[in-house]
Amino acid sequence: MAYCNSWCRTATDKMYHDTEWGVPLHEDRLQFEFLMLEVMQCGLSWQLMLKKRAIFRKCFDQFDYVKIAHYGPSDIKRILNTPGMIKSPRKIKAIIQNANAFCRLRKEFGTFSKFLWAYSNGKTIIYSGHAGGKVPASNTLSARISADLKKRGFSFLGPVTVYSHLQACGIINDHSADCPLFARINKKYPTVKKPRTGEVF
Repeated sequence: MAYCNSWCRTATDKMYHDTEWGVPLHEDRLQFEFLMLEVMQCGLSWQLMLKKRAIFRKCFDQFDYVKIAHYGPSDIKRILNTPGMIKSPRKIKAIIQNANAFCRLRKEFGTFSKFLWAYSNGKTIIYSGHAGGKVPASNTLSARISADLKKRGFSFLGPVTVYSHLQACGIINDHSADCPLFARINKKYPTVKKPRTGEVF
């Protein structure tokens, strides 16, 4: 089996790639988990995020955003003292802040997934050239969503981080053309083809 962008180097990477990355996601708890993994990843490797995923889940109540929204100083201390946890008070506080913003957004739209997928009219986007390896770090869409999320109180979610999330949750299909997942996703889910616009490499 071919793998994307040479980033599937371990069994954990391959499992994530084959079962989660790029598969259209419409479940809010996993949306929040994926998004917060991106927050934790800032400045670090994605391989490290996958390696520590079980620790993150333990620290953040399986990414239950309602519980996290009520975290206080004692929870921050507990998380920082968890063995193997990334020692970043700023990121931990950002996740708590984002949980509150996530809950407010759900009250407005019903679900976070409904809000996010509205940007693509419920379809997975296939950008011209991406399947051939010309994948950007961010684009016009991720910049728009990032700005919207920031206005709603989210933090640590710039255009690059949001673009990574759009790849992960299947709004953008950035599997390479020779990857079986590229064709599998396109066959199973509604898609729309778009030209590359406003991309940053």
